[in-house]
Amino acid sequence: MYGKRFHMRRAFQLTIENGGRVVLGDDVFFNDFCALHARKSITIGDGTIFGENVRIYDHNHRFADPTTPIKDQGYSEAAVSIGKHCWIGSSVTILKGVTIGDNVVVGAGCVVVKDIPDNVIVRQNTELVIEEIRR
Repeated sequence: MYGKRFHMRRAFQLTIENGGRVVLGDDVFFNDFCALHARKSITIGDGTIFGENVRIYDHNHRFADPTTPIKDQGYSEAAVSIGKHCWIGSSVTILKGVTIGDNVVVGAGCVVVKDIPDNVIVRQNTELVIEEIRR
């Protein structure tokens, strides 16, 4: 479901599976190569714009059982909500369960894994973190 004046550029991808739902407000804009993948719910508010190569996932593979191939362990799912009048920069990835408030700017290259309040700018320091898989 999308609102008035929805616009997408080249190579936009939308995947809806398992009864998922995508709701877009008015004046939502996606630049080149953006993708939304919904198994639960993705909601985007009015006037929100996306840079190139943004990815949004409301689900993730389960991987805790080392005796079962990851592709056979199913998914965990949680809704994603993005507020009104946000700017999501190029190459941002937004993962399941995240709520982003209104009037938020998310800088290029961020991986968003937790909620973001209204009226803030988010940027990511580049740091490689390596940890064991928790079981």
